[in-house]
Amino acid sequence: MTNNRGVFICLEGIDGSGKTTQARRLVKTLIKKGYDAVYTTEPSKGLYGKIIRKQLLQRNKRVPIVVEALLFAVDRIDHIEKEINPLLDAGKVIICDRYVFSSIAYQGASDFSQEWIKEINKHAIKPDLGLYIDVLPELMDSRIHRAKSVMETKQTQRKVREIYLKLVKDKHLVHVYGRATKREVAQTIEKVVFKFLERIKPSA
Repeated sequence: MTNNRGVFICLEGIDGSGKTTQARRLVKTLIKKGYDAVYTTEPSKGLYGKIIRKQLLQRNKRVPIVVEALLFAVDRIDHIEKEINPLLDAGKVIICDRYVFSSIAYQGASDFSQEWIKEINKHAIKPDLGLYIDVLPELMDSRIHRAKSVMETKQTQRKVREIYLKLVKDKHLVHVYGRATKREVAQTIEKVVFKFLERIKPSA
């Protein structure tokens, strides 16, 4: 690649949208095309991410939203400092499964101030490209075959989707129609990503 700096791409979506499957698939496709791509996720695999997974998500009742938002912000900065920035410095193409937009959507869906959420995440680096895989919340039950997290209710997911669609409208995210087959969704994502990469990194 002509530019040594890496590329940071994130995939967003409500629970059951298939973004984890698509993120991992995209990494494999990028590698086949000659890009040095890596997968990462939020919550991260670090200390704060583990706390979120064990103490926040697997509960019968959500903790106060301010606590939730702050913990996700702390984990995000830790993730950036320990994983994302070093990978970018090494020239990697990073595919991140959820990022700051998830905080805006999920904590914002609880009628919490989106501006405050953005403020506590102001030190998070801006992704080079963000995609939103759009599916209806009604599909969640048929797609999630594990114990659901405290956020995985249809009521919450409907509000989350509304915020994501607003982020698309404001051009923070690129809309991807997610109610097609996995292969069709993957092809749409690849088309967007490769077009973007060819523009900023013409040679892989």
